[in-house]
Amino acid sequence: MKWSSLVAGLVSGVALAQSPETLEAVRLHKPEARALVQADLQACEAHRCAQAGRIALLAATLALSDGEASEARGLLEAHPAPPLLEPFHAYYRGQALFYAGEAAEAAQAFALAAKKAPPSLAPRAKARLGEALLRAGKTAQAAPVLELAATQTPSAELLYERALARGAKGLADGARADLRTVALRYPTHPYADEALTRLELLNPPAWLTLEEHLRRARAFLDAGQASRALEELQKATAHRPAETPLERARLALARAQTLFALGRTEEAEKALAEARKGPAETAAEAELLVARRALRANKNDQARELMAALDRTYPQEPAGDEGGFFAGWLDLQAGRFEAAVKAFALYEQRHPRSRRRDEGLWFRALALLRLERYPEAREALALLVSGSPKSSLVPQARYWMARSQELGGATVAITAPAYEGVISSAPASFYALLASERLKALGRTPPVAFPSPPRQLLVPRPPELELAVALSEAGLFPDAAEEVESRVSRIRSAEQALPFAHALLQLGEFGHAHAVAARHLWGRAFGARTPDALAVFYPRAFASAVEAAATRHAVEPSLVWAIMRRESAFRPEVASAADARGLMQLIPPTGTAIAQHLSEPTPNPADLFAPDLNIRYGAWYLSQLMKRFSHPVLAAAAYNAGPKAAIKWAQEKGSLPLDLFIEEIPFRETRGYVKQVVADLYLYRTFYGQGALPPLTMTVPAPAVEGVGF
Repeated sequence: MKWSSLVAGLVSGVALAQSPETLEAVRLHKPEARALVQADLQACEAHRCAQAGRIALLAATLALSDGEASEARGLLEAHPAPPLLEPFHAYYRGQALFYAGEAAEAAQAFALAAKKAPPSLAPRAKARLGEALLRAGKTAQAAPVLELAATQTPSAELLYERALARGAKGLADGARADLRTVALRYPTHPYADEALTRLELLNPPAWLTLEEHLRRARAFLDAGQASRALEELQKATAHRPAETPLERARLALARAQTLFALGRTEEAEKALAEARKGPAETAAEAELLVARRALRANKNDQARELMAALDRTYPQEPAGDEGGFFAGWLDLQAGRFEAAVKAFALYEQRHPRSRRRDEGLWFRALALLRLERYPEAREALALLVSGSPKSSLVPQARYWMARSQELGGATVAITAPAYEGVISSAPASFYALLASERLKALGRTPPVAFPSPPRQLLVPRPPELELAVALSEAGLFPDAAEEVESRVSRIRSAEQALPFAHALLQLGEFGHAHAVAARHLWGRAFGARTPDALAVFYPRAFASAVEAAATRHAVEPSLVWAIMRRESAFRPEVASAADARGLMQLIPPTGTAIAQHLSEPTPNPADLFAPDLNIRYGAWYLSQLMKRFSHPVLAAAAYNAGPKAAIKWAQEKGSLPLDLFIEEIPFRETRGYVKQVVADLYLYRTFYGQGALPPLTMTVPAPAVEGVGF
């Protein structure tokens, strides 16, 4: 689901024919949206208002989404195209005609749309033109259009349609190639089955290879369609049996993975035993599967032995690399620090070119820190910095080099410059915050990371955004988002990006502005540290809603913004694979639970995309986490991994200093999440707060027994 929030930032005083309630209902895909738009259109027609064409266009798009092609056609043909939106009017008229069965007439509409379309619409219009021509039986005209469209924006639909056009023109090899691409690249798409059927009907039939069947099976398994994966594996040897030991082993391994996913453990174990007897590359993958299953079953000691054995037996295989790394990691998690040091030292010897080399050095250093062997820890950290200077682990390596000096008894004259270097080299990082706190504890004033606070520029709205604004005013939010993204994609320099990003900020398009900054303004913000670039990275997004919700629920606005920045990058339309929604990424069950605590009606899942509601619920939840955990580190950990996990970690390792506690959070995602959120919290406090900053407490408080648990 995608839309633009441009409507929220339109210049005040613009008269909209649609009511704000109607536009909000459309934006959130509420069930009543279509009826509200129809009512607005009837009222406009009764008063002969000038915006009837614009409302009719919106009404037509909603009718199309409900499968009412004839109604959409009638609406569009009864009203003229609104100014600036003629190509969109033609495009949606083409859609209505196409789905009403009038392919030839649809092609004419799509041709008109393509002729006048802006770059954001042109690829879609040209693609639909080719499909309409093909449906109308005009293969000769469709073929060149589909050739270009499928080359520029390949999709399952376009590749399949191009295959049909190529086949009709006698281009058998090209048609076969497109059908095979659809079947292999988009196996879960409905056209993939159609493509397979057509491949098998060719003369001679174009059967898939064993490798291609395995590829499709993996895709089904990754998509959670284990039954279809098993069907695919059953087809794999229908036309040619697995002949070599490697083929048989790979097929057995894929069957084992699929049968485990289906809960058919006994059959899976038999297939896995066969895979383990195969050639090294497959046997190693099978042994890794065994070790990972032990790890998922919380049989950590068994998993550790299996991982170490995997590395000893298959040191040249990628699975051996994984085994060696996780053997050390499991030692570290179990508190076997001496064993972890040895395991990671062995890992570095065996796998000097591993993609995990920097992590291996870091975890060896962490084990040495826990053993208080500080010079050896610094040696490992120095190797990380010199050997992997672009690694994301460099700021923490530099911090822990300084910290290990302090813990080892070095004087302030030695440790203070090292901490200052962390702040200078990574000013927005969590480790700059830690270094600042350490300097304060040493009686030193930390250097100022950012000399000037963010400053938003007042810029005239660029002409490039006029169409996006017109689309938002019309309620065509997906088209508005496509238009903004199209304009953003054509920015090539920081000089172009800066005024464009600030114009987006003025329109309330914080997510798109942040995306522009991430692509083009990084050096300006964190290298040159200019306030105009910082304003785009750290906006006070949806300020009135955030400040009202923060006041109501007694939580810091800075914490709300820090969570929002990490969760959604200020994009209200974001939905995750786990169905977390909106700015604060709330899943529907959490939204229901919060509504119950606030004695409010259960929200429709679509309502969670509404910025005001999402922010209000997220602020309440954060306030409850802070009441229970009393520390932003634990609150952020609970927001990401759940209160139960945060309580468990606090109980098991809460005696550690805060910096070590965070490094030993077992979930990699949560470790990174906590570091960014807490760093951003202090940056927001620094940039927009008043008075002295509260210190970051370097001890971990015990969570309250009672409190929020979901």
